Amino acid sequence: MHFVALHARLGHASFILLIPYLLLRIRLTRTGKTRQISYRIAVAEHTAPIQSKFVEIVGHYNVSRNPRELVVDQDRVTYWIAHGAQPTSTVASLFKKMGMKDMDSFIIARKSTKKKKKEGTAGAEPSAAKVTEAPAAPAEAK
Repeated sequence: MHFVALHARLGHASFILLIPYLLLRIRLTRTGKTRQISYRIAVAEHTAPIQSKFVEIVGHYNVSRNPRELVVDQDRVTYWIAHGAQPTSTVASLFKKMGMKDMDSFIIARKSTKKKKKEGTAGAEPSAAKVTEAPAAPAEAK
């Protein structure tokens, strides 16, 4: 847990108070049945497990419905972002699709995991193995 130093004065004496500072994230927490996926959009401390404690639920995202249902309390989201909470990349892209502004700074580009083909093997099949014939066995004489 991180702490914030706060300087306080009481009469002629001054004090330094250490107040715990929560690093908050706005993230998805999975709910719903086995094949009926839905998510809560929750504000939680970044070290808290995904399925446990949260500070506030600011919306929900239902993937099972067609079209997908996204309900968010935009006033509370802007409040938490103003107070230092950072949305995850997925949540920020959902907010951007919903029409919220200034979400581009929170979206991180995904890295491509596909391997690129080399230029020399562009025409050849990479899975084809070279096949060579074994020399013929000498015939036995009787």
